[in-house]
Amino acid sequence: MSDPEELRSGPERRAEITAEIAARTGITEAMIERLVRAFYDKVRADAVLGPIFEARIKDWEPHLQRMFAFWSSVALMTGRYHGTPMVKHMRLPVDAAHFDRWLGLFEETAHQTCPPRAAQHFMERAQRIASSLEMGVASTHGVILGKGERFSAQ
Repeated sequence: MSDPEELRSGPERRAEITAEIAARTGITEAMIERLVRAFYDKVRADAVLGPIFEARIKDWEPHLQRMFAFWSSVALMTGRYHGTPMVKHMRLPVDAAHFDRWLGLFEETAHQTCPPRAAQHFMERAQRIASSLEMGVASTHGVILGKGERFSAQ
């Protein structure tokens, strides 16, 4: 006899994983949208990050929709996002200070808009994303970061 788990399709397994994460963290698609909108409101008003985004994004709603899908994929494993975030970020004029600011605003927003378990789940993923993107940006400048090293554009 076959194991019933082996008979489930990829989408069925993904749906089970998403449901388990949602049950454990309390994260919903509506929560993701609230978090992303509130976060990018702060980013746009921020003296450090705002100008970088404003120079590149003219129509914010399509960007926000992509970010809803991105964070749905990252936080709930939904597979909604199909893109290449590294490619989009590698040529930005950013370094460790920008990633620290991004993380600070994201953490503040996550704690303001989400219950503690959900905020922690988001932050664990945000920290990994920021670290990965910082390494990618550094490599674009010919810098290979060692463990614990940070990228400075100076």
